[in-house]
Amino acid sequence: MFAKSMPALGGALKEAQRGRDTVRRYLFRYRVSTIRVNSHFVKLKFQEVMENLHFRTLNADEIECRVGTTNSKGVSLLMYKDARVDMRLLDEVVGCMNWKREHQLINGNLFCTVSIRDSETGEWVSKQDVGVERNTEKEKGQASDAFKRACFNWGIGRELYTCPFVWINLSENEWSQGTDGKKRPRTRFTVKDIRYEDGRVSYLCITDEAGKVRYKYGTTQAEQEAFEEAILDIASADSVDELRKVYFKNEARYKNDQRFIDAVNKRKAELEKAA
Repeated sequence: MFAKSMPALGGALKEAQRGRDTVRRYLFRYRVSTIRVNSHFVKLKFQEVMENLHFRTLNADEIECRVGTTNSKGVSLLMYKDARVDMRLLDEVVGCMNWKREHQLINGNLFCTVSIRDSETGEWVSKQDVGVERNTEKEKGQASDAFKRACFNWGIGRELYTCPFVWINLSENEWSQGTDGKKRPRTRFTVKDIRYEDGRVSYLCITDEAGKVRYKYGTTQAEQEAFEEAILDIASADSVDELRKVYFKNEARYKNDQRFIDAVNKRKAELEKAA
């Protein structure tokens, strides 16, 4: 078994130490049921690998911002993945020779079936969905949409469904006039950063073409650690004067954060009572 050619086996062994899910991914990709890691054998039936197959969450540069709705004040944005992302992830996780896509016209609707091969039985496990036409390149758009939806069924990009509602106010110079006479947003937006917790979006940062942050949801780990440090400084203040110094040190960042204000007021009351 170990004589079987696996071009990335060395990397797989190192990656395997990072967790069972990584082991499953490499077992699936290189079609083996046992590998040796630090003198221990990791054994999984291929069926278990198939049942536990999952795809990583999307990176910021794999997500597009598209306009959802508009009014005179601004726009809502929706987070999308494109078909190239789906293809790249399928290649990355199961290998380019172990998946396929097929399109079928049913009652005038274009369906896409994405199948992944079980190498032990030779059978294909398939998931299917239907596409929606776009205003331009209708047939191509419908085929691409059906493929992306089928990949959602496999779990690729499913975390995008947990994104918060995104609304961005626009200034007058950020609008252009469409051919139909209606105002259209001129500014383009980009996902600068995105984080996940338990498969759900926990942090989202969107910037405009100039790199200015226009929308932010949640906090990064660094921001959370900085806030916790400020709260600890408040709790550690031994006098009202010291508490006042802590407040002014953090005022610019947390003056509108009710948790910070409550912590300051609570500690102030404790110090005044003890005086």
